[in-house]
Amino acid sequence: METAPPVATALSAPLNIGFDYTRSLGPVLSRFMTALAGRRILGSRGSDGRVHAPPLEYDPVTHAPLTELVEVSPVGTVVTWTWLAHPVDGQPLTHPFAWALIRLDGADTAMLHAVDAGDKDRMRTGMRVRVRWAAEPVGHIRDIECFEPGDTAVDPGNAAVSDVTSVTTPIHLSYTHMVSPEETRYLRGLAEGRLLGQRCPVCGKVYIPPRGACPADGVPTTDEVELPSTGTVTTFCVVNVPFAGQRVKPPYVAAQVLIDGADIPLQHLILGCPADEVRMGMRVEAVWKPRAEWGTTPENIDHFRPSGEPDASYESYAHHL
Repeated sequence: METAPPVATALSAPLNIGFDYTRSLGPVLSRFMTALAGRRILGSRGSDGRVHAPPLEYDPVTHAPLTELVEVSPVGTVVTWTWLAHPVDGQPLTHPFAWALIRLDGADTAMLHAVDAGDKDRMRTGMRVRVRWAAEPVGHIRDIECFEPGDTAVDPGNAAVSDVTSVTTPIHLSYTHMVSPEETRYLRGLAEGRLLGQRCPVCGKVYIPPRGACPADGVPTTDEVELPSTGTVTTFCVVNVPFAGQRVKPPYVAAQVLIDGADIPLQHLILGCPADEVRMGMRVEAVWKPRAEWGTTPENIDHFRPSGEPDASYESYAHHL
């Protein structure tokens, strides 16, 4: 055990998270999306006679299901707006535009969408705008490519329409993640094939990855501890459901592994044996990737496998569950 030396520069890396979110539509939104695919816009009429566009599924007054849908105009009025000078990936337009609340003719509520005004100085509350339809509608809110200045609807032409019962929306988030000095030490240790934790000077608990402070005592964890790459399975889950991006074919096991000498388990894959043989108390060891593939990442450990040692007694890890 030694006091952790200061870290000159904390590590950072770009992170990209993405997946396709699929939502099943109920009877109201299914009709709304199907109408969009046909280049029409529907609203729902409430018990008070007001028309909500986009349609609501339940009445905001009585909370009863809404079933009466009425067509509204693709032309409307800007109620309020804000200018977006620097669009980001995934937004409706790649050049500057306005986000606006637009009350369509025939509707009593406003919908949020993009307005391609060309210039901020052209935008104003009360502006009349019309829908610019996407070239190939699919039954999604993005069938409305955006709105543009205009008081007369443009003939959208005919579009083949089939019932839309679900929508799929790509979700994407890109950001730069910067880790703490303590995590930086941990990651640099992994690049050297070492597991580094930190010990609380008050309660003596060892945390890996290190947290910089003990959550129980609220004091810095300044004592660095090098730990072995062996441990005990405390709890686990057998994964049977396939999903996009899965690198291991089900069934396989994701487990909480209590590294020897640590007080907090970490999650990792258990391979090297049938999934139904994994059990609480199983002794395991880390399987490292080839050294040429090491970096400052937990992925240096490809997985854990049974070590062949006798199972740990329940009492030895019961208070770490």
